[in-house]
Amino acid sequence: MDNKKNIKISSGMDIFGRYLTVWVALCIIIGVMIGKLLPSVPKTLSRFEYANVSIPVTILIWLMIYPMMLKIDFSSIVDATKKPKGLIITCVTNWLIKPFTMYLIALFFLKIVFGSWIDTKLADEYLAGAVLLGAAPCTAMVFVWSYLTKGDPAYTLVQVAVNDIILLFAFAPIVAFLLGVSNVMVPYDTLFLSVVLFVVLPFIAGYISRKYIIKYQGKNYFEKVFLKKFDNTTIVGLLLTLIIIFSFQGEIIINNPLHILLIAVPLIIQTFLIFFIAYGSARLLKLNHNIAAPAGMIGASNFFELAVAVSISLFGLQSGATLATVVGVLVEVPVMLTLVKIANRTKGLFDYR
Repeated sequence: MDNKKNIKISSGMDIFGRYLTVWVALCIIIGVMIGKLLPSVPKTLSRFEYANVSIPVTILIWLMIYPMMLKIDFSSIVDATKKPKGLIITCVTNWLIKPFTMYLIALFFLKIVFGSWIDTKLADEYLAGAVLLGAAPCTAMVFVWSYLTKGDPAYTLVQVAVNDIILLFAFAPIVAFLLGVSNVMVPYDTLFLSVVLFVVLPFIAGYISRKYIIKYQGKNYFEKVFLKKFDNTTIVGLLLTLIIIFSFQGEIIINNPLHILLIAVPLIIQTFLIFFIAYGSARLLKLNHNIAAPAGMIGASNFFELAVAVSISLFGLQSGATLATVVGVLVEVPVMLTLVKIANRTKGLFDYR
């Protein structure tokens, strides 16, 4: 009976993996339709928010992150800190390259290539939103991308932790420099709450679960039975998150289709560029694929809760800058899933034998 059950679970994962693009597209369509036809649903869900962090989305992200945290033991975290190359790639890409390439790419497209479609004032606001995204590397969803590329969970945790520490000190000066504003107020409640909810608490929950299940049930049960229970959890959580995110923005998407497409172009180009800079650097330094893939994912994805919160405080809820940060939220998941596919298909490039 157990063998049959495991076969069903495995085949379920195959179906999810094989048709993931289809499920993602369906969830985006469902989300937009809910936002347009049933606006009371996202309006009700948006009430459950604290410090600009959505509680429903947080719960779903927890469902995605928890299975990865189960695989981390403390000794592997200590070992990760002894391998600095991946951390150096992540830090250099995220803080010395990413904000500045985002500024240049967004400037080129929004003010030059698309200048005839976007007036100058609005282009400046869209540029500001893009910069806010570029200066905020991912804290939560990167665990999902790492999981989907079979990344080293302990190393990913260390990479995220190091970037969060740098974020505390570097975000405001970089944004102030690129945008020429002096009143950048970092919403530390959003920053700290996100780190606690998406990094600290899931890690503690995973650590305690792992420790006590192995202690009382044995390592074989933990790896062969308990972990298998979460095979589909990450992808299901991801799809439900997509529905919620797109339902929040259904009205905006339908009312601003052209400008959303125009803003999306530089954001997508930037995402691919940053991924390949970090991923390619990891290949040149001969790092393992399970370190290289997460290194590329952290810079490519964004801490959109922080970007949106800062945009609202600086420019207002109805500003072009805030719309640009929202577009960042909308394009991130489909684009990152594409990068996950690329990372998985190029895994052979990291076989150095």
